[in-house]
Amino acid sequence: MKICIATATRAEYGLLKPLIDLLKADDSFSVQLLVTGAHLSPEFGLTHKQIDTESVEVYKTEMLMSSDSPSGISKTMGLGMISFSEAFENLKPDAVVVLGDRYEMLSLVSTAMIFQVPVIHLHGGEITEGAYDDSIRHAISKLSHFHFTSTEEYKNRVIQLGENPNTVFNVGAIGIDNIQALSLLNKEQLEKELNVSFKKNIFIVAFHPETLGSMSSEEQFKALLKAIDKQEDAFFVFTKSNADTDGRIINELIDSYAAENKDKAASFFSLGSLRFLSLMKVANGIIGNSSSGIIEAPSLSAVTINIGDRQKGRIQAASTINTGNSTKEIAEAIKKACNDEFLNSVNNIANPYGNGGTALKIVAELKKINFKELPNKSFYDL
Repeated sequence: MKICIATATRAEYGLLKPLIDLLKADDSFSVQLLVTGAHLSPEFGLTHKQIDTESVEVYKTEMLMSSDSPSGISKTMGLGMISFSEAFENLKPDAVVVLGDRYEMLSLVSTAMIFQVPVIHLHGGEITEGAYDDSIRHAISKLSHFHFTSTEEYKNRVIQLGENPNTVFNVGAIGIDNIQALSLLNKEQLEKELNVSFKKNIFIVAFHPETLGSMSSEEQFKALLKAIDKQEDAFFVFTKSNADTDGRIINELIDSYAAENKDKAASFFSLGSLRFLSLMKVANGIIGNSSSGIIEAPSLSAVTINIGDRQKGRIQAASTINTGNSTKEIAEAIKKACNDEFLNSVNNIANPYGNGGTALKIVAELKKINFKELPNKSFYDL
């Protein structure tokens, strides 16, 4: 079976890597990688270069316009459908795998529907009330044929959307597979890799636009920077924002802050899975509104300071500190995350997203499916 795996962002590819590796190693599958979006952009670090080393067919298709306004994002989606139609004409996959809730993937699965290519969706059924990704995720579920969710609650929600229970599988979060598979770097190795000198407290900052928020991305991020500015004996590693509405504003602020505060901050387009997870392991935790703080951080005994509503609705571990967008609230949360007693309390905390082995479970289910003889989808009534 020709399985096409689509990726548009650095984080997405890192999460999909365990599945890519297992499918490559299995003679039942021929793997194709469809690379698009920010991967191909110099502005976002040309992260396709790490994918080029994969020993499979890699098909690249441009879609990203140099604008992150609502008009620019919408035009990018339209260009994506044009580009993906060409990709499906050339690749002729038996099925396509997509993860999550990105607007690039909505364009892709819409095109797959017209080409009658079955869609395999990972991480459906989740809720993120502060971003339009929430609606996109549910739309992708309705355009998909098979669903691999990260919790039982999310599985039930996908079924509630009208998907047949026989096509919905709770397999846990695939990001935890990387934590188990990689030999993580220690603090000294990371300092050398990143060319930084850490301080007593270490934080990752991963902040993305809250696309449905009443407060602008610029206002939100400036409030966060003011809270960071108040911290002493702490070092902050910023990872750049995604190619979302107003993401460039955040990235400009990151570059400016890191340049002016080299003693306490550094910024990166992409850390890659190994450095990112290693850093999360040695750090106090992660600050921002990234899903990695909700899903992967608990497995590394890292604190998550979750700002605003972008991740509102997702199931959370007890290691998560939820806070509003004000400088005062964020500063108080950082203070708590620097408290040794609280840090010790999150060691070996249970992760509601499972204990790994997700990619193995997905491959086992895919091997049971004959994608060339699938019946037409029908709405499943509860």
